[in-house]
Amino acid sequence: MRRIHVIGIGAGDPDQLTLQAVKALRDTEVFFLLDKGEVKADLTRLRRDMLDAHVPEGTYRVVEARDPERDRSAGGAAYSPAVGDWRSARADVYERLIAEELGEDGTGAFLVWGDPALYDSTLAVLEEVLRRGAVAFAYDVVPGISSVSALVARHRTGLNRVGRPVQITTGRRLAEGFPEGVDDVVVMLDAHQAFRRYAGEGAEDLDIYWGAYIGTPDEILVSGPLAEAAPRIERLRAEARERKGWIMDTYLLRRRTPEQ
Repeated sequence: MRRIHVIGIGAGDPDQLTLQAVKALRDTEVFFLLDKGEVKADLTRLRRDMLDAHVPEGTYRVVEARDPERDRSAGGAAYSPAVGDWRSARADVYERLIAEELGEDGTGAFLVWGDPALYDSTLAVLEEVLRRGAVAFAYDVVPGISSVSALVARHRTGLNRVGRPVQITTGRRLAEGFPEGVDDVVVMLDAHQAFRRYAGEGAEDLDIYWGAYIGTPDEILVSGPLAEAAPRIERLRAEARERKGWIMDTYLLRRRTPEQ
């Protein structure tokens, strides 16, 4: 039976590959890479650099396919259906790649930024392919260092505090309101900089730990009181997006508590 490795490759730094990930890389015959277009070509190059560094030349093939476009204009009640349509389109691509490019007893792999279990669609897409029943395979998951772990490490802070919960959410959810009963909130997928909502009056008790392109040579880090840091983050983010054409950022919002 075909086998698939879903390999978490960290937030961008090749040194973040775990020994388990390297072992899985060397066990793979065919790597499937989804091309996100010329704007994000450096993401593909980073993946290829990891393969060059850790897998003997001539022992594997790389097969690229174009990643389907997602309707990013869909909001409100249309958001979840749009994501579902995009995942199904991805499943079409995955199904074709596995069926056509991998032998019946072959081993393939998908390289996933960060950790495959945190805000990534690969596992859900593979499950959809299996439910269709057109191609059979077994798969395993190799955890990776997520952008969340990399962010707090680069800022030399902890993710949570003693006896207190931490919540991981999206910019879309943060825009609806600060989570109740939580003082430490990690925000991902925030295209509209929802932190700005909390940077005005009342922001004196909030700190932000922000990072973009974490683990890559383009890494940018900003931390400090939210009211002071927000304008700088907006400026740096706009400049970086103009320069590269895309941005991946993550941040931790932390409410100061009496014991601090």
